[in-house]
Amino acid sequence: MPVRSGWLSPDGQSREDTRLVSLGALTPTSPVATRSGVLPGSSDGQYRISGFTLTGTTGTMSATVSPGRAVVQSTDVRGAYPVALTEYLPLTFTDGNSQYDRIDLVVLRIHDHDHDGEGRYEAAVEIVEGTAAALPSIPPAPGLSLPLYEVRVPAGASAGTGGIPWTTSLTGRRTATVSAGGILPVTTDTANGAYPGQYRDLNGQLQRWNGTAWADYPVLPTWQSWTPVWTTSSGSATPSYGNAMVSCRYTKYGRSVHCNFALVFGSTTNFGSSPTPSDNWRFSLPLPAATVQSVVGFAELGVDNTSRVIARVQIPTTTTFEMMISSGRSSGAALANTGLVDSLTPWTWANGNAVLGTATYEAAS
Repeated sequence: MPVRSGWLSPDGQSREDTRLVSLGALTPTSPVATRSGVLPGSSDGQYRISGFTLTGTTGTMSATVSPGRAVVQSTDVRGAYPVALTEYLPLTFTDGNSQYDRIDLVVLRIHDHDHDGEGRYEAAVEIVEGTAAALPSIPPAPGLSLPLYEVRVPAGASAGTGGIPWTTSLTGRRTATVSAGGILPVTTDTANGAYPGQYRDLNGQLQRWNGTAWADYPVLPTWQSWTPVWTTSSGSATPSYGNAMVSCRYTKYGRSVHCNFALVFGSTTNFGSSPTPSDNWRFSLPLPAATVQSVVGFAELGVDNTSRVIARVQIPTTTTFEMMISSGRSSGAALANTGLVDSLTPWTWANGNAVLGTATYEAAS
């Protein structure tokens, strides 16, 4: 027969021992058990799974199953049965019921007399015929088997009436299995992972099992809010937000931190009492930086819609940022002061003035 299975011959010994220590396709489901499934891949690399593909013959009740390899896991103590189909295998389905549809199940099944008492030692691709009904259900899979396809057989289907409409009657049930540590290709699989750190490919999206659920990988960064602590380089003339509008967000991707900040000062904002131009404003970073940096972004300082100044954002300490004036006033009017931004630079700040900026820097960890 073209359907062959390893370690089933009755004239050998230690067959269960051999199955239990097999080094084949072993996606683990327990310390000694493996996931049942078809080995993935195709000769041209276009398909996730080409082994055991069911292809119907138009206008008939017949189909063929393509060659492939699979593993069918029994209990922990019995081990896993490796199977190979080396030739195309024909299957013929029973004609449809005169009144109702039915659903048949195509399975890869293991017969092992030592455990099932059926007098057979072989693997076989079989059709488990369902029951015709107004609302047909899928028949249960036999004890030690791997479901491959569901086939809906319409009422009255036969070779004389056009056979099974294959393009609409097949539902794939194959699952894949790979070597331990391999990336498992899946489509509609809902099985849990075997261990934290296991990876799978779900229709092109790489996922990682975290111990409780499958999570997309790499983990996409999320944006979070933060309120910068507002201080000065001198520690004197400390300002406070009051009723200012503070809208600041950041995200971290690897070691890169991206942040944006929007401050619109209000009527109760305190810009620092008794300030001097040496009381340069500093704002806390959302996350500590790896090192001080002279340029990490830019900010727009605004008085109104017609008067703006551009400032360079820099990191003077690994926990704060400050702003250096780097342009003149857009209105052409003279600046009161230049240099680092403070309560007197580039002008005396007031209610309604704003600071809008963005920065990107390397995080400390």
